[in-house]
Parts: sequence; C-alpha cells; structure tokens
Amino acid sequence: MFKKLALLITSVFALATATQAAAADSLLDRINNKGTISVGTEGTYAPFTYHDENGKLTGYDVEVTRAVAQKLGVEVDFKETAWDSMMAGLKAGRFDVVANQVALTTPERQATFDKSEPYSWSGAMMAVRADENDIKTLDDIKGRKAAQSLTSNYGELAREKQAKIVPVDGLAQSLLVVQQKRADLTLNDSLAILDYLKKNPNAGLKTAWEAPAEEKLGAGLIVNKGNDEALAKISAAIVELRQDGTLKKLGEQFFGKDISVK
Repeated sequence: MFKKLALLITSVFALATATQAAAADSLLDRINNKGTISVGTEGTYAPFTYHDENGKLTGYDVEVTRAVAQKLGVEVDFKETAWDSMMAGLKAGRFDVVANQVALTTPERQATFDKSEPYSWSGAMMAVRADENDIKTLDDIKGRKAAQSLTSNYGELAREKQAKIVPVDGLAQSLLVVQQKRADLTLNDSLAILDYLKKNPNAGLKTAWEAPAEEKLGAGLIVNKGNDEALAKISAAIVELRQDGTLKKLGEQFFGKDISVK
C-alpha cells in the first residue's frame, strides 16, 4: 500500500516537474537563450515553401524565416505539415511558429493566433481551365465546383460565394483537379498561381479573376496568443530585414519583385 502511494506521489511530482519545465521553455525563452524554434510549413506550396531540385527545403517564406532566425540568433527546425492540420498543430503546441503565407482573415483564427509584422503582400486569384469562358467574376462561382483546402481563407471565400467545395490538400492538387475537370475553378494566392502558370505554360489553365490591389493581404509568421514579447522580437527582426534590403532581395529572387511592401 505504502509502495503504491509512494509511486503515485513520485509520478505526480515528475508530471508537475515536466509541466513546469515545459512552461518555462517558452518561445520567448528559446529566443532569449538562443535556442531552437520549431516552424510548421507545407513544403509543397511553391514558391513560398517547397523543395528544390536537390531536395532542399526553400521558398520565400522559408528563407524569410531563416533570415529572421539569424537576426534573433536562434536555430530553426522546420516541420513539414499538410495545410489543413497546420493551424491545429500550432494550437496543440506541435511547433512554435507557422510560416506558410498566413494572413489570419477569420475571426476564429484571430481569436486564437497572432501575426507578426507582414513580410509579404498579395491578393486572391482564380484559376480556371483555358477553355472556360463562363466564369469571370466571383459572383460567377455560385453553384460551381471549387477545389479548395478546407481551412484556408480561399476556401472561406469560395464558401461565402456559395461554390461547391471539392476538398484538396493544397495548391498543386487543386490545379490538377481543375485540369482533370473534377472542379471548375480554384482560388488561391495570386503569386503562387502566377508562378505555377509561368513554370507550366502548357497546363491548360488561365486566370479568370484577381482581387483589386486595395484588397491585398499581409502574410506574417503566426504564433499562439500569449506570446506578445516573443512576437515583438520577431516583428522587429522583420522590420530590420525590410530596412536592410533582405526582404527585397528575397522577393526579387523568388518573384522578380519586392513583395514585402503593399
């Protein structure tokens, strides 16, 4: 009986100690102590996060994150994750930060997460098959099949316009589904769609609509709420990267232009 009680007390103490250690090892602590921060990203969303011909993880968001980490003096551990589980993974503590062109457009996300200083600005765009002539505006997608990630802001926009959602894992799959006539359209980031069409001129796709310049959204690094001090340090690093020309250089590398300013 006493042995069981002692074992129980030891287990409770160990759990309490582990919990305290985890709480102490916060994102701010890791930044202040020059430790390692874990970053969720897709790795399949070119040109923001993807693998090059040598298999190296790269892309605009990835390299911006590496530059931020260098400014902060920390190491980065990228954890590749499907988009539809990424924000849930951040909320659950599977990683500290998300770098994946997130703009926090929904009230639900805004209540749960915080965003850093934006490091890129872009708007929504619609892609359809090259022979599609009936879809020219957002109002035209009502009742049409839209290939979308279920939890993306583009999926939210498609639902708002009463499109029928065809679930996909990401941009590459959504464009393939449209090509295969399993969907009529897809909405996604204009820079990502234009990059795909540039690299795949014979894909049989075209752009049908693009959001006006005033509706561009700013993407930043995303953290769970309650990390204000850590987020302030991250935002300060992004401002420095904009001022020293690093963001401009990265924008020109991946897009041929500076996308860090609206």
